[in-house]
Amino acid sequence: MSKKPLPVDALVGRNIRICRLQRGLTQTELGKHLGVTFQQIQKYENGANRVGAARLTQIAGALDVPLTTLFDGSRTAGRPGPDLSGRELLAHPHALRLVQAFHRIPDNRTRMSVLRLIDRIGEAQPTFRTAARGRRKLTEATAEAARAPAPRGRLPARARAGYARARGE
Repeated sequence: MSKKPLPVDALVGRNIRICRLQRGLTQTELGKHLGVTFQQIQKYENGANRVGAARLTQIAGALDVPLTTLFDGSRTAGRPGPDLSGRELLAHPHALRLVQAFHRIPDNRTRMSVLRLIDRIGEAQPTFRTAARGRRKLTEATAEAARAPAPRGRLPARARAGYARARGE
């Protein structure tokens, strides 16, 4: 039998990452708790290394989650095409932070404005570079999002500044 990682290993790794981020732990902190290096945790999370049963039990204990949580979504692992389940989406870098920040927005109108802005940006082709790497090339969808009126109500100073920059003010 091959020791090559299987799709379920990648799924378990993503779930480990999600649970670790929800607990606010770094890979180093989780590794110290388990007696392994952060590189080993990285390999588990990326699905490069398989996680044995004893180690899975240790990880579940360290993250204070039921063992079955690490297998959430396994029924969809064999389906063709992209997995757009909530757990899969949260495995992307910064996704959990985005959801947590969105949850902290008290005003529903502001939430809807932020949602529309993100939808418009998400529809855009990824043909622009970040400001740190040079001048941005705006696509039609990002230009439209930049022209959209700023949400009403109180916004943090950072958000107001971002709207002003996007609108060229």
